[in-house]
Amino acid sequence: MPQGKPAGVRCVQLGEDERCRIFGHPDRPAVCAQLQPSAEMCGSTREQALHYLERLERLTQPGT
Repeated sequence: MPQGKPAGVRCVQLGEDERCRIFGHPDRPAVCAQLQPSAEMCGSTREQALHYLERLERLTQPGT
């Protein structure tokens, strides 16, 4: 996504298995490579993890 990934839009690099197709590849965006999972981020369910990531996207949108 050359212009970045808008908040709320699924990354084009996510496979059907929800895994990054370019994990470990030099073209992977720095923001993705620097994002380190934590218990707070992941929660105990997929829904909790997605809620955290959605909140993170909202908080880091340009102009906010």
